[in-house]
Amino acid sequence: MKVYFDNAATTSIDNRVIESMTKVMRDNYANPSSTHEGGRKSKTIIENARKKIASMLNTSPGSIFFTSGGTEADNMAIRCGILDNNVSHAITSKISHHAVLHPLQDLENKGNIKLSYVKLNEFGCIDIKNLEELLKHNPKSFVSIMHANNEVGTIQPIKEIGELCRKYDAIFHSDTVQTMGHFKFDMQELHIDFLAASAHKFHGPKGIGFIYINENISIKPLILGGSQERNMRAGTENIYSIVGLVEALEISHDEMDADIKHVKKIKKYFIDLLEENFPDIKYNGRSNDIESSLFKILSVSFPKNSISEMLLFQLDIMGISCSGGSACSSGSSQGSHVISGINSSNDRPVVRFSFSKYNTKKEIDYTIEKLVEIFN
Repeated sequence: MKVYFDNAATTSIDNRVIESMTKVMRDNYANPSSTHEGGRKSKTIIENARKKIASMLNTSPGSIFFTSGGTEADNMAIRCGILDNNVSHAITSKISHHAVLHPLQDLENKGNIKLSYVKLNEFGCIDIKNLEELLKHNPKSFVSIMHANNEVGTIQPIKEIGELCRKYDAIFHSDTVQTMGHFKFDMQELHIDFLAASAHKFHGPKGIGFIYINENISIKPLILGGSQERNMRAGTENIYSIVGLVEALEISHDEMDADIKHVKKIKKYFIDLLEENFPDIKYNGRSNDIESSLFKILSVSFPKNSISEMLLFQLDIMGISCSGGSACSSGSSQGSHVISGINSSNDRPVVRFSFSKYNTKKEIDYTIEKLVEIFN
């Protein structure tokens, strides 16, 4: 049996998305920058996609720009938001994704900014009072706090953070790669200046995402070489993937309530069986709290024994795909910066199980059966 519990790393593409992309591949291959009829049709498809995203986010189409994914969107927001607005101080958390931490640390190393890290509690939630103190002493900062953590599922109060940033004239960027397509966003209610999203996290294609840029913010492009995306992102538009992104996002929005209900049910079933079979089990962050954490992620610390270091490998042999933290760190000999950031004393083997609308109770039963075999 094959079981896929690594949906925080990437999701399978919805068949309806594949169909929508295939049609465009066949019929609309013209370059959107071309002025002939085929090019104009391609351009229209892209602009209609932009309008649909803007409608779902309750914002204007002029604030949506297509990128190659979340990493590019994060880098664009951070580098351009800081350098083009003469920002000298930035704030983030130590459990931010490396797509955020690395560009910020690079700017700090080059002397462009001073970088501060907001305090976290043991669940990975930011200390709002500490954030306000940092903003009081450093007005007009650049603040980057992800909506939900990709390893432990901790959800941050981005509405409250945005209000604080507005109060202290700070620029607020949020990586919503794990939550776009799983939560609904109203940009008229959120004081966010930059938002990053990626299609492959909500059953769309890889290699495509978008950045929301508040129209009150002025930046220059990160990638130069063409006038695409209204002179904000050079390069021939990935029209097939843009269509796939929008189709996936529309499906996610239309079916969100049913999908959330299903995934929460699957997650609770898994938690109940884990606790029944492993009394000494522990969780990271609040990932076992179905209502207050990102519902699709469960980060588990298993009891340590002589074979636990090979746990992921053994699960893989048994046909169960999951990860030890962020898939972006796979192949690295270093431990998870997220786990150490919230619980540095944890020496247990950590497994991140992440679920989707396609997972079943039968897959949970099989996984529990194999885990019991491994630890007995």
